Amino acid sequence: MLHVQRTVGVSERRACKVIGKPRASQRYRPRKPDKDRRLRKRMRTLARRQRRYGYRRIWALLRREGWRVNRKHVQRLWREEGLQVLRRARKRRRLGSSDNSAARLQATHKNHVWSYDFIMDQTEDGRRLKMLPVLDEHTRESHAILIDRSIKAEDVVDLLAYLFGVHGEPEFIRSDNGPEFVAEAVKAWLGRSGVRTLYIEPGSPWENPYSESFNSRFRDELLNVELFTSLEEGRVLVEQYRVDHNHVRPHSALGYLTPAEFAAQQTVTAPVSVASAPDGATAFDHRWRDWRTTSTS
Repeated sequence: MLHVQRTVGVSERRACKVIGKPRASQRYRPRKPDKDRRLRKRMRTLARRQRRYGYRRIWALLRREGWRVNRKHVQRLWREEGLQVLRRARKRRRLGSSDNSAARLQATHKNHVWSYDFIMDQTEDGRRLKMLPVLDEHTRESHAILIDRSIKAEDVVDLLAYLFGVHGEPEFIRSDNGPEFVAEAVKAWLGRSGVRTLYIEPGSPWENPYSESFNSRFRDELLNVELFTSLEEGRVLVEQYRVDHNHVRPHSALGYLTPAEFAAQQTVTAPVSVASAPDGATAFDHRWRDWRTTSTS
């Protein structure tokens, strides 16, 4: 029709009348049903819920939910929806000079190396919250996140004794030189338990990368998002995050398996974990309180 109009030099109305074609046909635009409407909606929901997840991790979550979709299709929809994760500058990698760094002694199996490090926050009233996540460096499982107003060396010993009874004893435990970690009570108890300590060089947090990485995600995905009104609320939300990290969050270094799924594929060398089972937001908190009460009575 456009060819006729340009060649003869007539209007669209005249051209359609001569050819015998309805004018409405020239303005028709096919409307294909958006077969990806539900998928787009689910992607937006997941992206709002997990603001630090990129399309690869969203794709892994969709596959876990039963969506039959490949990664490239998710990537195309991700771009069309304008979804993105703010890129952060890549930090310079340092090997470290200590023989106790993760670059020189890497965990090769479950319960080979555990690591822990403190992370701080506060409640709405400005009072301090001190948290101690304990990780298995090979499976990336978070065995516990102790949270209190203050944590002493005795609390560290109590927590580790509980975790050793649930998960078995690791060969090594990596930490910095904080006073709670180098205290004689902690060192002597670990020595009696047969667990060797790996103290990183002072001022070299990159030598303890697994704890640093977990604490960074922990702060980015929870502590910077939630305002705790009380210690009790903090314990509930922190435990929910820990369970989600172990059983829901796909980990790129584990082939987008969750830490719990990856750990289940490893050779079992310790009792089956009860503390890491997704049995409620305050499950560990209750067991921890009960265990501490009976152990000190």
